[in-house]
Amino acid sequence: MKNYHLTKEDDQWKLKQERAERSSKTYSTKEEALKKAPDFVREQGGGSLKIHKENGRIQEERTYPKSADPKKSKG
Repeated sequence: MKNYHLTKEDDQWKLKQERAERSSKTYSTKEEALKKAPDFVREQGGGSLKIHKENGRIQEERTYPKSADPKKSKG
């Protein structure tokens, strides 16, 4: 499963595959990124999307498609 990170760099939100040097997509706002990034992840065959806060900490993680989500675990 591919892992993607949505992070803020300068004045843009960037979607980058883990270990990639360049961003796959850039967005003007976090709202725009949250609307469009899931479709991009699905088009790439699915994966995990880690959404970061402006301070760089992970806010939440989503899996696309949902059927690929690992079993729920405590914690």
